[in-house]
Amino acid sequence: MRPLPAPRLSCLPVSLYAALSDGSLDLAGWFALAHDAGLDGADLSVLQLTRAGAAELDAIARAARDAGVALPMLVSYPDFTHPDARVRAAQRDELRRWIEAAWRLGVGAIRITAGQAHPETREADGLRWAAQGLTGCLDEARDAGVALLFENHVRGAPWQYNDFSQPAVRFAALLDATAGSSLGVLFDTANPLALREDPQELLERALPRVVAVHLSDIRRAGTFEPVLLGDGVAPLAALLEQLRGGGFAGWFSIEEASRGGADGVRQAVERARRLLDP
Repeated sequence: MRPLPAPRLSCLPVSLYAALSDGSLDLAGWFALAHDAGLDGADLSVLQLTRAGAAELDAIARAARDAGVALPMLVSYPDFTHPDARVRAAQRDELRRWIEAAWRLGVGAIRITAGQAHPETREADGLRWAAQGLTGCLDEARDAGVALLFENHVRGAPWQYNDFSQPAVRFAALLDATAGSSLGVLFDTANPLALREDPQELLERALPRVVAVHLSDIRRAGTFEPVLLGDGVAPLAALLEQLRGGGFAGWFSIEEASRGGADGVRQAVERARRLLDP
């Protein structure tokens, strides 16, 4: 067996979203921090691109190059399970805009979601609508050279409800419904624990389609309280061994949501490097 390439490490800086929103930190500053912390890449959220036209996107891509970091992933929050068909159609149109933005930025992948667990949405309808939404823009993404990755997700930053596909049985049902398509998986190491589900069991089910990994941690099972990587209950070492055994060679991204700010990012990078390079 050939040795796997050295792990590539990025970060989604959830702890910095407030600073990025209020202007106390700009994206160039985030990229500089990512480089100084020893990251290979710096992830973005569409929340940071809401006013970005072509010129702004070009400037963002240039700032990342100047800082010496790649832009591996753009995270988006499509709500394909909304009970209003007009909203679902608008969500697909918005994803097409993010695909174009990712192409312009040189981003390789977009994280997409099934949608929210709206109380009015029946399970059978939600599964059908989610499968349609998750696969509806795959051709456009392929033409743009962008992978679409479906995450085992808990709640989007701008959402009111948790993810419709949060229970593992629904996530697995959507994997089945999209089998044979080019839809990949972004696997999160802690999210299943929010419902006391086993992340290793879910990874076994999803592993053939895992393209990227979110390294995250939560304080205890049955809640959703993100903590600094390694301070919680996620079985990180076991999951990494499982990924290595499956030949995974994609990007690892720290989802840093411990509210630790820049110091939290730096500490999480140090801990992730120790996990990835034992």
